[in-house]
Amino acid sequence: MSISNGFADHGSGIAESTRQPYRILVADEHPIVREGLAALINRRSDMRVVAEASSGREAVDQFVAQSPDLALLELKLPLMDGIETVKSICAKNAAARLVVFTTCVGEEDIYRALRAGAFGYLLKSTCLPELIECILAVAQGKRWIPPSVAAQLGKRVKDGGLTPRETQVMRTLTTGKSNKEIGSALDISESTVKVHVTHILEKLNVTGRTEAINVALKRGLVHMDQPDAA
Repeated sequence: MSISNGFADHGSGIAESTRQPYRILVADEHPIVREGLAALINRRSDMRVVAEASSGREAVDQFVAQSPDLALLELKLPLMDGIETVKSICAKNAAARLVVFTTCVGEEDIYRALRAGAFGYLLKSTCLPELIECILAVAQGKRWIPPSVAAQLGKRVKDGGLTPRETQVMRTLTTGKSNKEIGSALDISESTVKVHVTHILEKLNVTGRTEAINVALKRGLVHMDQPDAA
């Protein structure tokens, strides 16, 4: 995976008057965010928002229908989350150019989004010039990963992550269930749950469940609005 420092060389022809504006899809659950982004983007002559979506499923449908040059996707989307939305769009169009534009800062969120096929990952705390630079870079097929995001990604690659089953157990831990209740929910034995919990504590370098939950939430390994099991 190629990682940029957030500053891309776009070449000399990106603002040519003869070129059609880049067509953009904006997907976010909140109307005010979508409308705000559309207003800012549409001020420019070289890009135009052609579609909006309030859910992951709608984002996939709109991408297929409109074939935009680029999509800005929040990770926290209803009906289908941002990661699954990226996967679904890329499965339908391998050349799709997608930017995750989100409040999620956990290294697991970053890792999964880029692994799913996103070309860029940008936080909503960014300034407008950087958002524009990101859009222009990704629309031309370049990757856009700011230094702060790259640092988080490097930490995730170094530390590794939880296995799918450990992630299921971790999600269920956030609900306060006992080992017996987790085993019942996941259809595994209580002793197997204990083994998974031990591995989770070791991987997260923590000594107890409460600390494990806090670390997992901070890193984006789990989210409170996810179901108990994947």
